[in-house]
Amino acid sequence: MSHTPTRDRIKLDDVTEAPRPLRRPEWIRVRAPSGENYERVQDLMRSKSLHTVCEEAMCPNLGDCWGRGTATFLMMGDICTRTCGFCDIKRGMPNALDWMEPERIAQAVKSMSLRHTVITSVNRDDRKDGGAPIFAMVIRRIRQLQPGCSIEVLIPDFKGSLEALQIVMDARPEILNHNVETVPRLFKKIQPQDSYTWTEAILRNAKKMDPEVLTKSGIMLGLGEEMDEVKDVMRDLRSWGVDILTIGQYLQPSRKHLPIERYYTLEEFAELKAFGLSIGFQWVESGPLVRSSYHADEQVRALSVVHRKLYGETVS
Repeated sequence: MSHTPTRDRIKLDDVTEAPRPLRRPEWIRVRAPSGENYERVQDLMRSKSLHTVCEEAMCPNLGDCWGRGTATFLMMGDICTRTCGFCDIKRGMPNALDWMEPERIAQAVKSMSLRHTVITSVNRDDRKDGGAPIFAMVIRRIRQLQPGCSIEVLIPDFKGSLEALQIVMDARPEILNHNVETVPRLFKKIQPQDSYTWTEAILRNAKKMDPEVLTKSGIMLGLGEEMDEVKDVMRDLRSWGVDILTIGQYLQPSRKHLPIERYYTLEEFAELKAFGLSIGFQWVESGPLVRSSYHADEQVRALSVVHRKLYGETVS
């Protein structure tokens, strides 16, 4: 005779639950995006069929930046060929490149009257050049349509291709950014198709190709790294000639992404900033909500020789 098992027949030891996410500390508070400027930027992006990494990667500073009328443009579609465990951008085989995209971005920069813009892209491992010509095209077109606007490009690693890197460097952005993201020990867990060697090739050789262009990188904290490992990466970045460093707290976009191992304190972020400045970085942004483009306009105004030469400002 069949019957329904009662609760006392179930072995509770056999029941497993997913670990609960860490409780977010009080010093991390993200405001919901709103306001007139936010809506204006959103409408502009939609009207020109443009993507922003602000939305695709669920940046916690989206409301703040869009409220000030600034945004980080995401080029070459919204589908990435890599499967990084921290990123909320869609994965898969992307569509063909849209060679008119640089024109639309430049027109948006002009419409927003930007003084500084950040341009990034998904990884395009389907192309040998990684989409480097698109970066060069958008830099040059922005220069034509919005003179005086400084440009930061946050590029993929191009699998370490110096030919692809040279295409971008020949267009002379004010800032060449490529994020190391994490420590070498965690690379294959966090960004399995990336390579610390490729990151070194991009950052070290960008500085060799044009010493006047600022180089920049960023690290996420809270994915299982140790403080000593973070400082070792910072030393590596300085030895590669990197000028600007951003350090921020990893925030899990969803339950399917890598979990947060721990939250860093404000004192630890301050310690890393002080350490970075002590080993020679010209600028360090370090805090829970810091992301790649955080205060990027201030960095280029304070540090960029290229911008001041291009636009006739006094070079100290």
